[in-house]
Amino acid sequence: MKTKTRSTEQIVEEQVRRWQIIQKEDKKEKERISVITISREPGSGGNILAKRLSEQLEFDLFYQEFIHSMAESARVSVRLLETLDEKGVSVLEEWISSIVDKRHLWPDRYLQHLMKIIGTIGKHGRAVIVGRGANFVLPPDKRLSIRVIAPLETRLKNVSQAYDVAVEDAKPRVLKTESDRKAFVKKYFNDDIANPLNYDLIINTGILSIDDAANAVKGALSKLNRV
Repeated sequence: MKTKTRSTEQIVEEQVRRWQIIQKEDKKEKERISVITISREPGSGGNILAKRLSEQLEFDLFYQEFIHSMAESARVSVRLLETLDEKGVSVLEEWISSIVDKRHLWPDRYLQHLMKIIGTIGKHGRAVIVGRGANFVLPPDKRLSIRVIAPLETRLKNVSQAYDVAVEDAKPRVLKTESDRKAFVKKYFNDDIANPLNYDLIINTGILSIDDAANAVKGALSKLNRV
């Protein structure tokens, strides 16, 4: 457990240094929206799409597991908040207060850290955030929210190939993960993860390839930033 914490903190410090460099060097006018949140059905290829987008857009990539690890550490939460100026912290606090009031939440310690971490990433921008209800934390005008889906048969086949297990062995894994993600969003954000109204764009990888999906997302992002 200590090794995991140290590893997480080291990665966080690298990210903090990256933000500091960008703040010093980047003189370009920032895009109105430069954060993509990705919610995905297990086995739909959402993680693959996230990686592809981060590479093509040169955005930082934050996977669910890393976000979760950071949210478990109060020290990490404080360290990330230190990267924001007073105005940034004030805006972030307004975001969180608005979420709590709008969704009638009773945030425990974990959720408080989670919202601060996702909010801080959102304030810095140029990021792809996978999972952890990021689309419920960041304001609609500050992110492009994606939901990646696929037919169950396709998802089972993908998981079977990825983990080198039989399709019948992949099914319990997929259904359990799907149930856990649905329960997480219901518990912490009082909403339905599968409700299409919670997303700006639904991507069906049973029809679109990862490359086509990435092009669709980039097209939507470009369109929003021209509005």
